[in-house]
Amino acid sequence: MKKIGFLSFGHWSPSPQSGTRTAGDALLQSIDLAVAAEELGADGAYFRVHHFARQLASPFPLLAAAGAKTKTIELGTAVIDMRYENPLYMAEDSGAADLISGGRLQLGISRGSPEQVIDGWRYFGHVPAEGQTDADMARTNAEIYLEALKGQGFAQPNPRPMFPNPPGLLRLEPHSEGLRDRIWWGAATDATAVWAAKLGMNLQSSTLKFDESGKPFHIQQAEQIRAYRAAWKEAGHAREPRVSVSRSIFALVNDMDRAYFGSGRPEEDQFGYIEPEKRAVFGRGYTGEPDMLIRELARDEAIAEADTLLLTVPNQLGVDYNAHVIESILKLVAPGLGWR
Repeated sequence: MKKIGFLSFGHWSPSPQSGTRTAGDALLQSIDLAVAAEELGADGAYFRVHHFARQLASPFPLLAAAGAKTKTIELGTAVIDMRYENPLYMAEDSGAADLISGGRLQLGISRGSPEQVIDGWRYFGHVPAEGQTDADMARTNAEIYLEALKGQGFAQPNPRPMFPNPPGLLRLEPHSEGLRDRIWWGAATDATAVWAAKLGMNLQSSTLKFDESGKPFHIQQAEQIRAYRAAWKEAGHAREPRVSVSRSIFALVNDMDRAYFGSGRPEEDQFGYIEPEKRAVFGRGYTGEPDMLIRELARDEAIAEADTLLLTVPNQLGVDYNAHVIESILKLVAPGLGWR
């Protein structure tokens, strides 16, 4: 395991029991947690993107702000739903945020997850082309976005511009060199993982995937990663790809940990329908004393196949407690798995 970061859904709730009661709380605490995680030595701060929900939704202001407050930690998403995105405007936004961070963005994009509303992307002005599904639209937008990130000119300049133009066709600005190699695809199937490899995207595999064999989650996920790596090699890309997996892992090291997470519930995979006619497998969580976690996680085949582990955090419990959760894993568990 080369890198370990956290993944926050950015939930907020006005409930008195929540430590994150407003959208402003969620955003500002996300920045503070990125700063704290960097100080602890974590490698990455990643954020989910969900529309029409009391969660983080607009990633680029957050990533730019976190980039301005930190120096070394990777800053990313898992994932941006490309059904909602204007890919050219997104290329400008992500280029600006990446330049502010000094080239530390690691952007996960995908078709997205089940929504809070019906066909929410339609409210954003996006409609699949004739004969396309919404998933097709997401992949098309992703391909346009990846092409724009190459930084090649494609727009005919105005012969009477307000400001002088460089020669030739014009590209989108600001352009951030190298960002194209730091785009990840969140794949729920083996086929989309292979597709991502062919396009030269890194791979993000979450805590669920569509059930394609009935095998345990970590085995299906490991097989997905192997299929991705084989497709990457066959495509002949010059660089090595990166692969991340997400896990809910909580080390029980004090009474507060035991009060929150030490219920003794059996932790096992869950099979169910995330969408009509789409059976999914949800990966188990890991909770226990550090030594037990090391033994359990060492048997997780997908963690062994990946180079990056993202720890899902309970963000409504506040920055201090989440920093403690991250620190417990980094100091007491990760070294036993070969991290650093």
